[in-house]
Amino acid sequence: MARLDALMRATPFAPEDVLLVSERYPSARGTRRLRQVLRLVDGGAASPKETWLRLLLIDAGLPMPTTQIPVVEGYSALAMLDMGWPEFGVAAEYDGDQHRSDRRQFVKDHWRMRKLAEIGWIVIRVIAEDRPADVIDRVRRALLARGWRPGGTAVVALAG
Repeated sequence: MARLDALMRATPFAPEDVLLVSERYPSARGTRRLRQVLRLVDGGAASPKETWLRLLLIDAGLPMPTTQIPVVEGYSALAMLDMGWPEFGVAAEYDGDQHRSDRRQFVKDHWRMRKLAEIGWIVIRVIAEDRPADVIDRVRRALLARGWRPGGTAVVALAG
C-alpha cells in the first residue's frame, strides 16, 4: 500500500486505469490483492508511516481522512496537516524522529501546534512508540468530541 501511495504521489494515476491493466493479466501474481487495495490508494501520503496511520484509522472504523489539508490563517499558509477531518477540525500527524532531533523543526512544530490549537484544531500527534490502540482511541475521542457519530449524522462543533 505504501508503494502505491508513493507511486500516486510521484505520478498521479487513475485507479480505474490500473484495474484495466490488471484485467489484461488476470493470472499475474498479486492482481487479486491489488484489486482489493486499490480503492484505498491516496497520493497524499507523504511517507510509509503516514500510509500506516491512515490505514490504521480506516481499519478501526473511523471515517476516511482527507490527506494533506492546507490550513490558512488570513492570507498566509499556517500548516499542511498530514490527514484529518476538516469538517470536525481534527487532524492526525505522524511525527518522525526529525521532529524531535532537529531543533529548527521542533521549534517550528511547537509554534505551529500552538497556532492550530488557537484557531480550533485538535491535532493528534503520533510517534513510533505509540500503541496503535491508543492512537485509535485518541483520534476517536477527538472526533466524538467534535460531533462525529459512528454510522450516523454528525453535529459539527468546530471551534474557532
